[in-house]
Amino acid sequence: MSASAVVLTVSDRSASGARADTAGPLAVAALREAEWECADARVIPDGVDTVEAALREAVAGGARLIVTTGGTGVAPRDLTPEGTDRVIEREVPGIAEELRRRSVAEKPGGMLSRGRAGIAGAALIVNLPGSSAAVVSGMPVILSIADHVCQQLDGADH
Repeated sequence: MSASAVVLTVSDRSASGARADTAGPLAVAALREAEWECADARVIPDGVDTVEAALREAVAGGARLIVTTGGTGVAPRDLTPEGTDRVIEREVPGIAEELRRRSVAEKPGGMLSRGRAGIAGAALIVNLPGSSAAVVSGMPVILSIADHVCQQLDGADH
């Protein structure tokens, strides 16, 4: 696939420089390996408004696949799903359900992820938890359907 993808790491600590972003680069590497055009991960602070703005910017910039890492849990600043809800036009719950199912199989804490997946314009947006393990297990799920979703959004037959 030669379409454009964007990775957004949502983390107050990484945005402030207090912690290195390890999850975002893993998502970028998986996308590049699958032949998606993808710049390095962009790190943004947690928050509904920052997530919404970054997602809208990525959609407006022509991204066909946007993967977020981080901010999907239950902590007070974990607001990535709420920011995503402001942008997606149609939810695709099966993707988020499968990501949670796989995550829970690896460790019980996976059921705490509130990540979303959906369509905004011609883009698929998927929220992943911020852990490296969640990205490693989640990217194959996303990549297994991303090309098909883009083809469907472009009007291709089932």
